[in-house]
Amino acid sequence: MNTRTLSPGRKILSSRLVDSLLGPHGIDRYLELIAPTLTIADPRALVTRVHRQTDRSVTLTVKPNTAFKGFKAGQFVRVGIEINGVRKIRTFSPASRPDRDQLELTVTLRDNGLVSNYLRENAKPGMLLHLSEAAGDFTLPAECPEHVVLVSGGSGITPTLSMLRTLLHDGHSGPIDFIHYARTSADHLYRHEVETLARKHANLSLHYLATREGDAHLGAGQFAHVGPHAHVAVCGPPQLLETAKDLWPHAVAETFTAPTLQVSGAQATGTLRFVSSGLTADIAAGSLLEQAEAAGLTPEYGCRMGICQTCTCRKQAGAVKNLLTGEISDEEDEDIQLCVSVPAGDVALEL
Repeated sequence: MNTRTLSPGRKILSSRLVDSLLGPHGIDRYLELIAPTLTIADPRALVTRVHRQTDRSVTLTVKPNTAFKGFKAGQFVRVGIEINGVRKIRTFSPASRPDRDQLELTVTLRDNGLVSNYLRENAKPGMLLHLSEAAGDFTLPAECPEHVVLVSGGSGITPTLSMLRTLLHDGHSGPIDFIHYARTSADHLYRHEVETLARKHANLSLHYLATREGDAHLGAGQFAHVGPHAHVAVCGPPQLLETAKDLWPHAVAETFTAPTLQVSGAQATGTLRFVSSGLTADIAAGSLLEQAEAAGLTPEYGCRMGICQTCTCRKQAGAVKNLLTGEISDEEDEDIQLCVSVPAGDVALEL
């Protein structure tokens, strides 16, 4: 993991004493008046390069400030973008190696995606981004097995590419299978670079597949050479993860596609009570995050798919169903993730 150290001057500025002496706004509110990325505690970055690899993507190279402490290959970062005066937060996994001083973020267009479409059309050098610290357990093991298999679908290529770049840079000599699925060959991300890497590294086997152009989806009988001791990392839509888990039960997996919002049986009925705001609403379709937004509230959120935990909220009472696990919980005073929870009856939330 790339770690950053502060200079002696910045260490003094970042001390609690200096921060408290400068009043309620703290040191960062004054430093940002000099330069937006001069902040001590708030990780930020400036876009240095914009590259549109495909018609449905945009790749941003960004330079983080020293408040950003680095990441491990495979982890994600929450990124804030100001759009019409409102900060929107989304979750992206850097495709770059952790030892680089710049991050590479590739954004794929989503249907009606506000942030992805905005960045595709408007990203340019000098744009300011707000960062969180890196998080997530989808990383390479400390002691990597000889055989590594990296499987991705769509935008899920970014964390697996970071892993690939890291393995090759660190001199991993065992076999590496890099398997990437996209709808069409025009949607293949990073293909030229990975093909170049495959020509330079005899241990790298490359498989770029286009499912709408005749290539088969991942299934039984494919990649039979992958044994039980290989490290298999999979990132992509839920169907790809489910198939990979059937083929390789030991695989580690992560998805960037929101779960389908379904509740078995009839939709729950009852009342949602938002305790802090004093609002109530009848239970409707959708996640608790969507229903809170429909009631006029603005809970914090990031990925909207149960990864980043930004939308975690205290449930005072009631029963909710977790869409990722299918479990129903009626515990009082428990923390839940609004984006992957639906009500299973009356619910009271600290919102």
